[in-house]
Amino acid sequence: MRWGIRLGIALMVGIVIGSGYLWYTFRSPYGYEPPASPPIVDTRLEQHNVFVYGTLRYVLIRSLVTGNIGIASSPATLNGYTRHELDIAPSVGGTVEGELLKVSTPALQRLDRYERIGARYRRVNVRLADGTSAWVYRRI
Repeated sequence: MRWGIRLGIALMVGIVIGSGYLWYTFRSPYGYEPPASPPIVDTRLEQHNVFVYGTLRYVLIRSLVTGNIGIASSPATLNGYTRHELDIAPSVGGTVEGELLKVSTPALQRLDRYERIGARYRRVNVRLADGTSAWVYRRI
């Protein structure tokens, strides 16, 4: 009986800590200060193309970050770059496989927060193998 109570308490503590971490990382006004001059976003556009090659390829992560489970993705290739762990770098003849997301302006701003624009990553525009123009996050 005692082990059941301890297990229940440990589970509740884990849920509280996990929820707190997710709130702090994705929604709180604390812990991240956006850059003074963030990348330009054309708010007139309904959708923005974003090429992702890491954790944002996973539906669960994407849903937590953007707050939208319905963001569709399609396979995409970025030529002229190679992947190095959490970053991509220009490379003659290189390719990076990933996915193309179509996101709203608020979702793009949430992605910027997740990637810590100005602190860890910068958002740059690239041309994908099929000719599509898309944003991609590159390490600073």
